[in-house]
Amino acid sequence: MSAVQLTVGQQSFTVGNIFCIGRNYAAHAAELGNAVESEPLVFLKPTSALIDESSPLQLPDYSSDVHHECELVLLIGEGGRDIAAEHALSHIAAYGLGLDMTARDIQSLAKSKGHPWTKAKGFPSAATISHLLPAADIADPQQLHFQLHVNEELRQHGDTRLMLFPITTIISYLSRTYGLQRGDLVYTGTPEGVAAVKSQDRLRLSLGEQLSAHWSVA
Repeated sequence: MSAVQLTVGQQSFTVGNIFCIGRNYAAHAAELGNAVESEPLVFLKPTSALIDESSPLQLPDYSSDVHHECELVLLIGEGGRDIAAEHALSHIAAYGLGLDMTARDIQSLAKSKGHPWTKAKGFPSAATISHLLPAADIADPQQLHFQLHVNEELRQHGDTRLMLFPITTIISYLSRTYGLQRGDLVYTGTPEGVAAVKSQDRLRLSLGEQLSAHWSVA
């Protein structure tokens, strides 16, 4: 695919910002020894990090510990500023699954120095995106279960009811703090179970029977 184009039905979207929410599941924060935040923890990925299923996962040569982080992803259909939480879902065009790939060793080093995480989070193929389900196909995004299998072994099981900051809060917060645009992607946080991947691993993301996406590590 074009690095910045996504399609939902007959509509095409040019990807703008890629917002990611960190520490949005308490068990994941605990497994990495991180505190739970009082407001959404936001970081960004460049659009050059984005791949779909037609491209393999490429591990950066500067890291020896790259982790998978499976997440529910939102595609913004209508941007805005100061979006009220009660109107937030109407701004979402589609839902998908993705991986926030993380060079954990590089992230830990950056955190120890008080430096940004971009090198750990923004390498090519650090953001994967499945095909997208129109928002109308999702009755309640806060009642979803998603999974990640690696080599057919269950690694992560996400339940959106367990989000510390629900989707409506995330959309409202992002719109108020940064502003949202049509085509922005929002990675909503990963559940516990993150772990390293290696060359030739096969990753399968699933959202019940509605969605399945696959990647192999080069």
